[in-house]
Amino acid sequence: MMVAESHDRVSGEVRQQEPMARHTSWRVGGPADIFFLPQSREDLCTFIRELPPAVPIYWIGLGSNLLVRDGGIRGAVVAVSRALGDIRNLGNGVVEAGAGAACTVLARKCVRWKLGPAEFFAGIPGTVGGALTMNAGAFGGETWDQVISVDVVDRHGEVTSRDAGAYRVAYREVSGPPDEWFLTARFGFEQKPETSMASVRSLIQERREKQPLGLPSCGSVFRNPPGDHAARLIEAAGLKGFSVGGAEVSTKHANFIINSGAATAADVEALIEHVRDTVQQVHGVSLVHEVHIVGEPANTADAGKGG
Repeated sequence: MMVAESHDRVSGEVRQQEPMARHTSWRVGGPADIFFLPQSREDLCTFIRELPPAVPIYWIGLGSNLLVRDGGIRGAVVAVSRALGDIRNLGNGVVEAGAGAACTVLARKCVRWKLGPAEFFAGIPGTVGGALTMNAGAFGGETWDQVISVDVVDRHGEVTSRDAGAYRVAYREVSGPPDEWFLTARFGFEQKPETSMASVRSLIQERREKQPLGLPSCGSVFRNPPGDHAARLIEAAGLKGFSVGGAEVSTKHANFIINSGAATAADVEALIEHVRDTVQQVHGVSLVHEVHIVGEPANTADAGKGG
């Protein structure tokens, strides 16, 4: 993959063959051909602009809700949690947050500013960019209910501002102009004088009690089907504790798959498929996974590598 010519034009850190297991919450995944840590939005746009058009681009925040296969990623991974992590109170209930900002930090800052509803962001284990991409939600709230507008960057490195109305939003699904990535969002909140940090701490404690937060996982694996909960269906199918290799259905929350310490991405993906097939057989319900699965299987790790 010939991308070295673009490296001299950026100030961020460019790594070759970076193990993605270091950057995903499941702690699995093979190497990315290129891993870029931009220093700023402008730096990121320069990198994208100079990258050869044939090179695929993948974005990563905190690495939750992401499964990278053992063969790794043939393309460039852009890690945005450093360069796009700012959160600003613009006044009149408007908060601007970069795509790399952690949703839990957004929740805490909004509560300090007495703005809401924002507490639900504390239940989203990823970044604002990931939340925008999938309309992530928790505790009855959803990301796009609060979005006013976004800034996006296209494959040419050009930045455009778009109103929320430019996107079609559904449960865990967002569609809009193709080949664009979220840089920043502006959220609209209301003044909530009664809001306190105790409410955020309570929601986080609720997560700790119900979810296996101390173990490597991606958060919820499957979307809830209409009128039901994926966790209930999985548990009722007798799958709590079922394992494939080092991947295991959590005994604490059935919609979590944990890495017990020695899982491979192939183990995790095989377990996802087993859970989906079993729930289909037992309940006649086809679960849809909300985790994004990218990259190549281990046996194709060397395929497609060029000089």
